[in-house]
Amino acid sequence: MALLTLKDIGKIYVSEGNVTVGIRGVNLSFDRGEFVAITGKSGSGKSTLLNIMSGMDTYEEGELYIEGTPTSHYLQPEWEQYRQTYISFIFQDYNIIESFTVLQNVELALMHMEDKKARREKAIELITRVGLKSHIRQKGSQLSGGQKQRTVIARALAKDSPIILADEPTGNLDAQTSKEIMALLKEVSTDKLVLVVTHNFDDVSAYATRHVRIFDGAVESDRLLATKAPASSPDVSAIPPSTPSRTIRDGLSLGGHIFFAKPKLSVFLCLLMVIAMLGIFAITSFCGKMGSLFAPNYMFAPIDGRVVVAHQNGTPLSEAEVAELAATYDAKDILHHDYLLDMGGSSYATYLYGTVNHPIELEYTYGETFGEDIIGHYPETVGEVFLYLPISYQTHFGKDELRVEQIKLMDSITYTISGVSYYYDNNLTPKCLFSNEGFSVATSMMYLMRGNFKDSKVICDDGNRLQNTSVTEITVSLDVPDGKIVVYSSALAAKKEANPSVTLSLHFFAHYTSYDYRFDTSPHTLIFEEMYEDDILLLEPSLLTEGGGVGLSIAMSDEVICALSEEVLSSTYRQASLFFDDKKEAEEKATAMRKAGYVAVPSHSTYTPHPLDTVLNMIGAGGMAVVWVMSVLFLSFFLHLCSDRSLSAFKGDMAIMRSMGIPVRTIKVGMYVRMLYAMIPALVLMALSAILIFTSPTWNAIFTYLYGWQYALIVLGMLLITLRTTHKQIGKLFGESVKKALRGGATHD
Repeated sequence: MALLTLKDIGKIYVSEGNVTVGIRGVNLSFDRGEFVAITGKSGSGKSTLLNIMSGMDTYEEGELYIEGTPTSHYLQPEWEQYRQTYISFIFQDYNIIESFTVLQNVELALMHMEDKKARREKAIELITRVGLKSHIRQKGSQLSGGQKQRTVIARALAKDSPIILADEPTGNLDAQTSKEIMALLKEVSTDKLVLVVTHNFDDVSAYATRHVRIFDGAVESDRLLATKAPASSPDVSAIPPSTPSRTIRDGLSLGGHIFFAKPKLSVFLCLLMVIAMLGIFAITSFCGKMGSLFAPNYMFAPIDGRVVVAHQNGTPLSEAEVAELAATYDAKDILHHDYLLDMGGSSYATYLYGTVNHPIELEYTYGETFGEDIIGHYPETVGEVFLYLPISYQTHFGKDELRVEQIKLMDSITYTISGVSYYYDNNLTPKCLFSNEGFSVATSMMYLMRGNFKDSKVICDDGNRLQNTSVTEITVSLDVPDGKIVVYSSALAAKKEANPSVTLSLHFFAHYTSYDYRFDTSPHTLIFEEMYEDDILLLEPSLLTEGGGVGLSIAMSDEVICALSEEVLSSTYRQASLFFDDKKEAEEKATAMRKAGYVAVPSHSTYTPHPLDTVLNMIGAGGMAVVWVMSVLFLSFFLHLCSDRSLSAFKGDMAIMRSMGIPVRTIKVGMYVRMLYAMIPALVLMALSAILIFTSPTWNAIFTYLYGWQYALIVLGMLLITLRTTHKQIGKLFGESVKKALRGGATHD
């Protein structure tokens, strides 16, 4: 059975409405051991015949048989397998991959060999046989015409295919080299079919066993010149069939070669990827709230081990009851009045750095510790606070020692900063920690100082009549002596000076809103009957806060404010907090307290928001997700547009690979791998940026801290951009036949 048979083969070209016959009625049969010379005038159809036999061009009439198997039904994958298994091609115009070295060009034909060492040895052997050992590391673009042709011949021989097709293989070689190459082809024809297209039969007459002459698209003559060499048993299994694992393996290798072969183009592509990555980074940071739909809605400020407890009927818990609960359930700490923890929102404070007052938003916490790596110490007195801040504040507050000593909280009450600890997640709100006593004082200040004493009176008794004067401002000052109240009033001071027997007293009215688990919000007024007489000081403006001295102002010590607040809190505040070692213990103890008839909730408990809030959150999160996807698509379009012009640099290379029989799937995998290589610098930059944001105070102050799922989104976005861009490029690279891609259109030679 013949190796290759052509029966009534015809090829027709249609261009701009014109029909041209390439070849017609060709009947030929070839077998191993033959060295066939195909000659004819220019345009006679000899190259067309060669392209059809190679599977790079189609035929419209007749049938081509390979070892008796018809091929007219072949689709692209079958033709790829055909070229991969049977065909090695030596082109007239070299078709060398100029960005590859001589060694890489030859090794390309040996990709089927799994042993890299054996592959390298065979490639070097063939390169030596064609006289290019000294040029083995030179790129194709650096070779002369003759050297390129030798490289292509070595590449064809490396593939070790049953059929070698050569189109003017010695057209660019000198006479001596031409003889050497022809002798080499003659040598390999002992067990292969060698078909050489040439315009000068004399160049191959000494080697050919058969001469086929083509004229006007048909076979003019077919003459046997010598007995063909005895052919060995057919072996078309030298190249193993393509498998998914082999496709991936070869694609990985090919992608690396493609990427590093064109360094300037690859650097440009890397820069585009970096721009795309920065774009996704910015968009992901902007759209970070799209994950808020899944964020937990805590009922209380979450502190590990905290349990919030209250009576079922909503009546306030007494100090004794809280202490009894702590003893019964082995709580390590208690907080009778935890209003400051769950007051909602955050409090704004200011601190002075240099000559500028800087605002800062703080949440209040209780009983927490922030590790051992702290500057200073935890608060020990009423007037001290400890700050837990993002690392970006390190530039102001100091790395090894405190640079800022004071901070103003709650209507400009000045506290001393005892210490600072830093964290990296700048999405979190900074925290402020008081001492236990300081927390009670701060709770009193926050609970009672927000307009609760506006109707308080200063009562002046001069011995003849009482005069009531309304207080316009009440503040708390940690500088006021214990148990004292300072009144700033010029008129009262003048009376006291004129008549030392004048006595002063204060009458407080505390306005509050009671609430319990039934959300009772009815207003109430509590009247303090205590009259502070001997404890009143006059004209101490230095002890008043900023703004003091307007109208009748008073400032109270922390002892006084705590005494006053205890009256209100004990009558109105319904809950308390017990603290345990961890969340698990808190859950267990809360369950036990509920069985005992209390309302007990671990602080990490969540609630389901109102359906309307859920819908609004879904709309907001969904909108952010749409913005993110649209931004990724835009960046993908931008990347494709910028890299589109570089495709011409790959079009010819891809066609050469296809002509060599390298599976399209392998080439496509290689293109994807090339783009993934280009993505590596962008991913490295992203990783470095994440590290800088995580560790550098300066960068932490500029960029939003992203979580793991957000970095996963960035990587996903980069992959989507890469895959979409590569898919578009592949569509353009493989949208036409091998022959057209190689030569830019049909040829009838």
